[in-house]
Amino acid sequence: MSDRPITPLLDRVQRPRDLKQFSDAELVQVAQELRSETISAVSETGGHLGAGLGVVELTVALHAIFNTPKDKIIWDVGHQCYPHKILTERRDRIRTLRMKDGLSGFTKRSESVYDPFGAAHSSTSISAALGFSVARDLGGECPGGLGDAIAVIGDGSISAGMAFEAMNNAGHLKKRMFVILNDNEMSIAPPVGALSSYLSRLYAEEPFQELKSAAKGAVSFLPEPFREGAKRAKDMLKGMAVGGTLFEQLGFSYLGPIDGHDMDQLLPVLRTVHARATGPVLIHVLTKKGKGYAPAERARDKGHATAKFDVLTGEQKKSPSNAPSYTKVFAESLLKEAAADDKVCAITAAMPDGTGLNLFAERYPSRCFDVAIAEQHGVTFSAALAAGGMKPFCTMYSTFLQRGYDQVVHDVAIQRLPVRFAIDRAGLVGADGATHAGAFDIAYLSNLPGFTVMAAADEAELVHMVATAVAHDDGPIAFRFPRGEGVGVDIPEKGVPLEIGKGRMIREGKGVAILSFGTRLKEVEDACDALAAKGITPTIADARFSKPLDRDLILKLAEEHEALITIEEGAVGGFGSHVAQLLAEEGVFDTGLKYRSMVLPDIFVDQSDPRDMYSVAALNAEDIEAKVLSVLGIAQIGHKSA
Repeated sequence: MSDRPITPLLDRVQRPRDLKQFSDAELVQVAQELRSETISAVSETGGHLGAGLGVVELTVALHAIFNTPKDKIIWDVGHQCYPHKILTERRDRIRTLRMKDGLSGFTKRSESVYDPFGAAHSSTSISAALGFSVARDLGGECPGGLGDAIAVIGDGSISAGMAFEAMNNAGHLKKRMFVILNDNEMSIAPPVGALSSYLSRLYAEEPFQELKSAAKGAVSFLPEPFREGAKRAKDMLKGMAVGGTLFEQLGFSYLGPIDGHDMDQLLPVLRTVHARATGPVLIHVLTKKGKGYAPAERARDKGHATAKFDVLTGEQKKSPSNAPSYTKVFAESLLKEAAADDKVCAITAAMPDGTGLNLFAERYPSRCFDVAIAEQHGVTFSAALAAGGMKPFCTMYSTFLQRGYDQVVHDVAIQRLPVRFAIDRAGLVGADGATHAGAFDIAYLSNLPGFTVMAAADEAELVHMVATAVAHDDGPIAFRFPRGEGVGVDIPEKGVPLEIGKGRMIREGKGVAILSFGTRLKEVEDACDALAAKGITPTIADARFSKPLDRDLILKLAEEHEALITIEEGAVGGFGSHVAQLLAEEGVFDTGLKYRSMVLPDIFVDQSDPRDMYSVAALNAEDIEAKVLSVLGIAQIGHKSA
């Protein structure tokens, strides 16, 4: 296409080893062309733009000096891997990013030998790099071979406990490996915490800057024989000013900080460590998220995640909203509850914007806590807040809450502490794919004694569930809601607490009953409208709770219908399994009830648009209609099977 960037040097790169033909000056141009190609591609697909732009020079330098795929580059999280994908034999498919049957927005082992370790959650890269290093030294084998391992991890991701566990182990084992600390002072939200402040001091303290500047200036005036001694003096002064580094105490050789956009710094440092390292090395690289693209640099989140956009203006091409998002409805409801109750507080793990808690933080900063990428800590912190008499809303995506599950069990459930879990991104989430799907929370919470688990069928129900959680002090309570827009129902001005463990009837019918848990209710109603035209009128009920179950409602539906179907946006083992357990224990199946449970399939559903993903999962209206016909034994209208 004529509007695509002109990239004469990048066009000569089919695979990473092709970078070795270029001079250092030419590599600078390759990086410029790679940045243009990345911007162009993401403008067509949408996706994570800012992180990739921040590591363009680093990506080129790493692939030019190391020997991938034998050497393993492990991108923490993977938000920043688009330039890497362009250089690793996938440029011809880069405009399929995050689409059905296209390239993943993250690293993915099944996609390329150049993606040695899949990721989409943070803070795993150092553990993986150490694993590859040990496997190499033990004679292991894998696709592409085993050489060096390089973990590229951001300053937000390195704040998580798992990163320090890995560094502690790596320092003990003393294996040759490399950690690139990509320090852009920003994960998704601005990083928080003492470690972030520590990193900032490493390169921002005035004495250090003055000494570094003075030493650099003085060295240039000295005769050649004296320069090495002056350099050692400069390093000594630097150590005195900064006071050593935490990383060296963990057993890493520390280099930096260096400018991650300056090839004249990057290339010599990487060549030196590649040639000389014998143990673990940490290279502290300073970058800017969104670097080189003004609209991303100006954006509050530095262009973290964008829709398709106009390259010239940066204006995103978002579809107009017909209804408010569930996230916004949750955030506004919580604000109203916090205005009425000063014990309400909110906790998030580096996702204030994604969860809507940025609004809460603006209004009630003393009651809103971003604990950084540390879900385990966030859950236990919330547990102690509850023990201290507060009403904490631990607000995380379903897929991220999984990382704090041990704390949910031991620190919350066993102690019956009234932590309120607001679970965003429930169900299938579209272009982020399987790694971000909220598939398991119904199952992993509903099996915990004393837990109350709710799912909102629409945005009005979500308002009521926020109020229910505020009023609930008898143990932990959770409510889940999906990504995206609501269904367009009227939203109540004020939430009203629901009766715990009680569902609601939606439509009275006969023959078959459908018991919905969560936002598939709209699809259920659409399916029943289609069935009504064929003379079939199912009963519809909204369960509201997967724990405790509404025993009376479920047993009544079972008694008054020949068939019962449950439906949920979760994996097997959740709501439908609990309903089946109840029916079995009550002897209902002994009398011939036909029972079916519609759940997410036993696969990781690949990225696509949400409707297509639910089609793969067979949970759309047409699938529900087909299930009703099947359970009634109707192969086609007018013909009943034997």
